[in-house]
Amino acid sequence: MTTPFTASSTAMDVTAGVDLTGRAMIVTGASSGIGVETARALAARGAHVTLAVRDPGAGRRTADDITATTGNARVSVRRLDLTDLDSIDTFAAGWNGPLHALIHNAGVMETPRRYTRYGWEFQLATNHLGHFALTLGLQGALAEAATATGEARIVAVSSSGHGSSPVRFDDLFFRRRPYDSGQAYGQSKTAQILFAVEATRRWSRHGITTNALMPGGIWTNLQRHWDPDRRARLKAAIPGKTPQQGAATSVLLAASPLLQGISGRYFDDCNEAEPVEEIIDGLHGVRAWALDKDAARRLWDVSLALTDAARR
Repeated sequence: MTTPFTASSTAMDVTAGVDLTGRAMIVTGASSGIGVETARALAARGAHVTLAVRDPGAGRRTADDITATTGNARVSVRRLDLTDLDSIDTFAAGWNGPLHALIHNAGVMETPRRYTRYGWEFQLATNHLGHFALTLGLQGALAEAATATGEARIVAVSSSGHGSSPVRFDDLFFRRRPYDSGQAYGQSKTAQILFAVEATRRWSRHGITTNALMPGGIWTNLQRHWDPDRRARLKAAIPGKTPQQGAATSVLLAASPLLQGISGRYFDDCNEAEPVEEIIDGLHGVRAWALDKDAARRLWDVSLALTDAARR
């Protein structure tokens, strides 16, 4: 599908005229980068926004700033560590009432080799498995919102980095192959798109829609693990989007009436991406492996088995 918006549109542009009063929304990783601007735009349109963050202090500073700039005092903060199932389960159990939108915004990129206490590779754990467990824990709240209003939305912030790797089911956690931080990142971002595909199959008929997106090239704290010289060279060569522009596609998918009933798709620059054999200019298009329905079903089953086993 296409929309009137482009790469230069901002989060406020895509929600012009949209009233989110009475809608409850969660943005993970909302204390830095595009998460801040995603939460700010939703709050500016009247939503009650919960910032789900690892550092509640940083979250409270962000919430105060959003309240000051939007006048919306219904911005709350709750702690969430996506690598810790106890934290995820506590967050989900403590949620009351309907949930109209859940934005999987938190993420890490090209980290050094690292594992969680469950033995999960850190990028797949943070970017996919943690969000998977969180969403299943909040499914009832999403269903409640869908029943009351006709639709609830899940938004998975993926990346064109998915083009560097499909999900490698034979070695998810780099136990047998040499660790490659870029491929680990790509696999985790492919997983986020596959989640949208399978969640659509399972839940869209009940009014819960799920889409994935590439926010665009934005220079934020996400690239903190890069070599400083490499980052400086690329930043000089490619200025990229502002955080407000980078948040636009997330906010469009979470709040725009243009997306009513749309599910299981991947967007970049506020429009549905075209299937490609190679990612264009490092930014545009979606690889076939990220939309593969069989891989999506398999990943769901594997993810459920992993999270269930880790809780035992």
